[in-house]
Amino acid sequence: MQANCSQLHSPPGTVGSEEVSASQCVHTTRMTGEGSCLHSGDVHIQINSIPKEYVENPSSRNTRSGVHSCTHGCVHSRLRSHSQGEARQPDDMTTESGEHGNSFSEFHYIFKWLQKSLPYILILSVKLLMKHITGISLGIGLLTTFMYANKSIVNQVFLRERCSKIQCAWLLVFLAGSSVLLYYTFHSQSLHYSLIFLKPTLDHLNFWEIFWIVGITDFILKFIFMSLKCFILLVPSSIMPFKSKGFWYMLLEELCQYYRTFVPIPVWFRYLISFGDFGNVIRWSLGILLALLYLILKLLDFFRHLKTFRQVLRIFFTRPSYGVAASKRQCSEMDDICSICQAEFQKPILLICQHIFCEECITLWFNREKTCPLCRTVVSDHIHKWKDGATSSHLQLY
Repeated sequence: MQANCSQLHSPPGTVGSEEVSASQCVHTTRMTGEGSCLHSGDVHIQINSIPKEYVENPSSRNTRSGVHSCTHGCVHSRLRSHSQGEARQPDDMTTESGEHGNSFSEFHYIFKWLQKSLPYILILSVKLLMKHITGISLGIGLLTTFMYANKSIVNQVFLRERCSKIQCAWLLVFLAGSSVLLYYTFHSQSLHYSLIFLKPTLDHLNFWEIFWIVGITDFILKFIFMSLKCFILLVPSSIMPFKSKGFWYMLLEELCQYYRTFVPIPVWFRYLISFGDFGNVIRWSLGILLALLYLILKLLDFFRHLKTFRQVLRIFFTRPSYGVAASKRQCSEMDDICSICQAEFQKPILLICQHIFCEECITLWFNREKTCPLCRTVVSDHIHKWKDGATSSHLQLY
């Protein structure tokens, strides 16, 4: 193209050769210009014929040179944009890889810091453990005692008439002895005062001392009521039937939870009020505000427990029955075999679904379920919890 276009600048004497050369240059320019300018959105110049006057006109040289420069400009602009796009992609990839590298370096730094600090954390943990070794050991011992006694009582209740009186007596002595031994060991602190809403004889009631008092008192209350359940287990069935014992277990557990809700109130209230003993009006006001907020929350908790306790009292005094006594004919139709214990009926009860079970068997069943064991018909409106002798494992710390 350059060789043909250079002939356009030849002297004006050779007109024929100029027309041929011009036509070749325009044709070449059209091919290259259309291929570049059409795709890039630039100006497209189409030349069908070149008059003689146009060749002889001196300004036509500027036009032809403009067409030539346009063609090269379009090509160079496309090459430039293509090269910039290729250069931009590695930059984006570099940015993303840089972000991942920064996050990885941060996690690596945290891991290295924890690795270096691990010996110091272990040293401080051992120091803290040795400082509070008495409280930690006592807490583990109380928790183990509670789990063992709770499981044993539930098993004895499930055995009904076959329960071991010796083991029930042992549990009663064990729980009572553990409570007395604990209070005797820390008799200087008078921890038993908190059972009757009085202040233990401690010089400074800091945060950890509050947890110490409240935690021990809560476990002792559980032990006391579990001892009462063991005492009920020892009562002969001729005096207190098995069904009546279940209602007593439920009532004792609700009383225990209700009482445990109020025991920590004086201890925490004194601790919050003592926040204002510095003679500062702001601190004194803040202590009063925190104490009042605590009392409001406990008052709301009181009404919630009161509703549950009233329902339990109504069940305890009404003694709802799950059915009616079954006749001998009805029992004979069921082959005189209880579907739960697979033995002969003992005080058979006919449910609303016309299935018959032993009174004690179906009573144990409805301690956890609402429906018939065979047809799944809903018989009871509520699940009467705690009738199996279990004690709540919830720790009342506030």
